Parts: sequence; structure tokens; C-alpha cells
Amino acid sequence: MRYYIVAGEASGDLHASNLIKAIREKNPEAQFRGCGGDLSHQAGVELFMHYREMAFMGFWEVFVNLRTVLGNIKRCKADILNWKPDVLVLVDYPGFNLRIAQFAKEQHLKVVYYISPQIWAWKKGRIKQIKRDVDEMMVILPFEKDFYAKHGMDVHYVGHPLLDAVSRDLPNRPDVRNFRTDNHLDDREIIALLPGSRRQEVSAILPQMLMMAERFPQYQFVVSTVSWLPKELYDKYLPVETYHGASLQNGNVHTVCGSTYALVANAKAAIVASGTATLETAIIGTPQVVCYAGSEISYLIAKHLISGINYISLPNLIMDAPVVTELIQHDYNPERLEKELRLITEDEIRISTMKAQYSELYTKLGNGSASAKAAEVVVAAARG
Repeated sequence: MRYYIVAGEASGDLHASNLIKAIREKNPEAQFRGCGGDLSHQAGVELFMHYREMAFMGFWEVFVNLRTVLGNIKRCKADILNWKPDVLVLVDYPGFNLRIAQFAKEQHLKVVYYISPQIWAWKKGRIKQIKRDVDEMMVILPFEKDFYAKHGMDVHYVGHPLLDAVSRDLPNRPDVRNFRTDNHLDDREIIALLPGSRRQEVSAILPQMLMMAERFPQYQFVVSTVSWLPKELYDKYLPVETYHGASLQNGNVHTVCGSTYALVANAKAAIVASGTATLETAIIGTPQVVCYAGSEISYLIAKHLISGINYISLPNLIMDAPVVTELIQHDYNPERLEKELRLITEDEIRISTMKAQYSELYTKLGNGSASAKAAEVVVAAARG
């Protein structure tokens, strides 16, 4: 069977790669092609387009890059037609993927969507398009199945795939146990900085994260970088003494690439850009403060469009409670960030409360095996 995968950002690439591995267990002769990243490619996808060509964050950023976005959609449509898959598997990334779904349906292709767009937060009108263009929808949040049912659509609740990606025995893995030694870190406790995986996120969020290094000299700060963004982007904001690969005993800012889980597991606390990483950090069990900053235009548009929800971070959305503090746009400033970081490093009541809520969250997400459950749906769709 031939499976065409479209994952347009880092989190989708992670979940797509685990889904692909699960599909192979059920369909060893499966062939994969599509849009994704390094993880999807390692799992066996013949990449037509890397998601670093596709990932734009925010309304304004998409608008100014609209010609590129539309060009990518056109190229993707042509490649799908040329390859003739048995099923199209769309992973999250709704602005792009819902356009692809409409096209595929017009071409009489089977369409499976893994990880629903957050239509319960905004653009609820998309439900009509999804019912028309998507044959099988798989949701990963507990309340999403009920949401779709209220709109007359039966969907598959498979649980959250991060439970597959982030194991509860993480601290026992060799890369976690040896993290400090492998990265030439000293004995001081670690504050993890996760500024996101897009160029716009890093530029908007990292500078204020790094201001905390001067205010908390008793810790060493470690920035999680990504391989697809140039080192020069990070260097623009990092202090001169930052460790990049040679031991530096006196500096308290370091970088690591490709070891996010190990970094978070070894950290006393984390400052995390809003996105999938907030849930990964919660599953690992590290206290965190969540931040978001973008262009003022994108922020104002999003604030106008989003209704009916009180939070932006996944831990808070799933628990429907302020499990972690969210510093959004103007609230994301050095004074507020310092205050919240002190709370999650020094206030034992705040720390213990957050960890107890993390445990409740873990239970609420299901018992794992989301990738295997999703693979059953995909393979069945491919076989007709």
C-alpha cells in the first residue's frame, strides 16, 4: 500500500514518524512519500518537501509569505497526483492540510486526518469542511470526541501520541543519565530554555529567556536548539561565553541540539514556548512557565478570533485549569518571567501542586499506544 504523509512542522514530524513505524508493523510492504522532516525521513518517508520550507507562524507571517505558501500547496497537490497513493494521511497543520484535503477529496482519494485542528477554539465553521473532505478523523484530546459528536461527526479518539514519544521511564535512559557529562555541564542545577522550532519563535522569545541567566547566576541555563535553524540565529542572542561544544566552566549559558527530552528531564525548571513542548515538559514532570510572543498584528487577530477558551498551553487546556502560568505577548516581560521562575524553583508548595496536577494530566491522556491505534485506522482506510 502507498501512503502519502503531510506533516508541516516539528511536532507533526515527530507524531508522523511514530505513526509510520506503527503502520509498518501492520503493513511491512508499505511505501511512504510526502512532506515532513528528518524524523519522518528516518522512519522511511521519501521526502518531497521538508517542513522547514513550509513552517510559518502567525497570521501576519503567513500573509507576507503567502506566495511561498500557495506555491508549496500547488507543488504538493501535483506530487500527490503523480504518486497516486492509496491513502492521504494529514498530520495536524490545518491551514495547509485542509486545503490539501479538499483537493484530495475532489480527486476521489481517501483522506485520513491525524490530530484534529483546534476548531473547538476558533474557526468552528471548519467542521463543515472536515465532514465533507475527511473520511476518517483521529483526535488526541479527551474532549474532542464529544465536540465532534455534537456536530454530527463520529471520530476516533486514539489518545495523545506524546505518551508514546515521552516514556515515564525516561530518567533511566542512558542519554538522560549521562546528559551532564556528555554536554560538559557542571554540578549546578539546570534551567531549560525551549524557545520553539521556528525562526520567528526563536527571534521573539529567546532574548527575554536569556535575560534570566543574569538574574539567576546560581543556575546554568541550557538552550534547546534545532538542527534546521542556522547556528547564527541563536548566536545573535547568546552571550559571548556560551558553550557550543567545548567545555567552559565559568559560563552559565549553554546550548544542546537534539536532546530536548534529556535536557528537560535533567532540569530543575523550564521556560517553554507555547506548543507541543509544554505537554512534553508536563509528561516528563518538570515545573515550567509557558511563554508566547509574536507580531502585534498576529496577536490581535488571534485574540479577536479565538473564543470560548481560557488558555493557550496544552496542559491547561486539557485540565481546564491554570496548571502552568502563561505569559502571553505583553505579559511576557523580564519582571513577570523572573517572578514566575522564582516560584517554580523556590516555592515548594507551587512546585508540588504543579507536579500533582501533572500526574492527573497523565492519567487523563489515556494509556498510550496512540500511534498503534491510529495505524489501525490508516491501514484500514488504505485497504478500502
